[in-house]
Amino acid sequence: MAERVATTSFEPYDRPVRAALVGLGRIYELNRTAYVDNRDVDVVALVEPNDERRRQRHEDWPRAQVFRSVNELASSGIGVDAVEVLVPIVKHEEVVRQCLKHRWHVNLQKPMANDLASAQRMLDAAHEHGCQLRVMENYLFYEPLRRLKEIVDSGDLGPISGYHLKMVASGRGGWEVSGETYQWQFDQAKRGRGILLFDDGWHKLSTAIWLFGPIREVRAWIGSTQIMEGIEIDAPSTVVWEHANGIRGVWDITFAVDMYLRSDYYTNDERWEVTGRRGFARVNHCTGRGIQQPSLETYVEGEMRSFHALDDDWASSFRESGRHWLRWLHTGEGPLLWGAHDAVQVLRVALAAYESSANGGAGVDPRSLAG
Repeated sequence: MAERVATTSFEPYDRPVRAALVGLGRIYELNRTAYVDNRDVDVVALVEPNDERRRQRHEDWPRAQVFRSVNELASSGIGVDAVEVLVPIVKHEEVVRQCLKHRWHVNLQKPMANDLASAQRMLDAAHEHGCQLRVMENYLFYEPLRRLKEIVDSGDLGPISGYHLKMVASGRGGWEVSGETYQWQFDQAKRGRGILLFDDGWHKLSTAIWLFGPIREVRAWIGSTQIMEGIEIDAPSTVVWEHANGIRGVWDITFAVDMYLRSDYYTNDERWEVTGRRGFARVNHCTGRGIQQPSLETYVEGEMRSFHALDDDWASSFRESGRHWLRWLHTGEGPLLWGAHDAVQVLRVALAAYESSANGGAGVDPRSLAG
């Protein structure tokens, strides 16, 4: 069943966008970089219920006003054009619809929603109030992956034969993450939306659609590893799919609980490898630094080429993704990555993987899923 889609006219701004940042937890530290020293935007408000966190983040934006809730912000009378919504996924629909009701454009953290019905209600609200709803996908702005797409699109590899994604999550290394953040992730897992396949995996499914277009069939086997009483991680898991153009992909998800992984961010080692009839190209790392090789390599006609000078700091993809959104609000030109409808297609593929696994790996067409 397809989503109800309606176009919304948009008048670009001829002045800096007045922005509010809603939710100031760990991921805020990466998203904020798009707003720093950016003439396209003025940060006018911060919204966060946690007093200590609100005071701490206010130091970043001393000219902004601070509020405990979206309702407080709306009642203040401050002029707002757009909001960056960085709250836990279980609060996405509530907060997004509140913001849209006030006619604020929304840049939403992924995953968009837990189910299609919730996603559709947000689409409907955006249309009703004449606002833009974007679901942020920073991996589309990670320079090694952007160069990978350029290589694929150039035809240098020849017709694409297939591709492989590998993801290894580890239990040691990386930055400190609050217990509060992990708690809502574990609560999500109890709802059947795992931290690896659904939350982090949203990025991998987005890159698949971005690279090779719509997916027509998904097959999946989703496993489980208990890390402590009552808490399980959704691995080992395997997801395979076929795009509408016939290209097939496979995604291997592994959990190495005792492995130390060098990372400035989350302890997740990710790799992409695309194979064509003439050669292959691979991205060796993203969030973590498991493989100490150049971030991008190609092998064509017997020659290996390594790319050493790419901006492969994962944080830069957040900066460039946010700048893309703010620049788009000024120009309205070109595709908005991702628009809300594009994000719903990612959600459909994730839900198709769960449907397939529940049915022993049977093929599922993401378009067949009902809201």
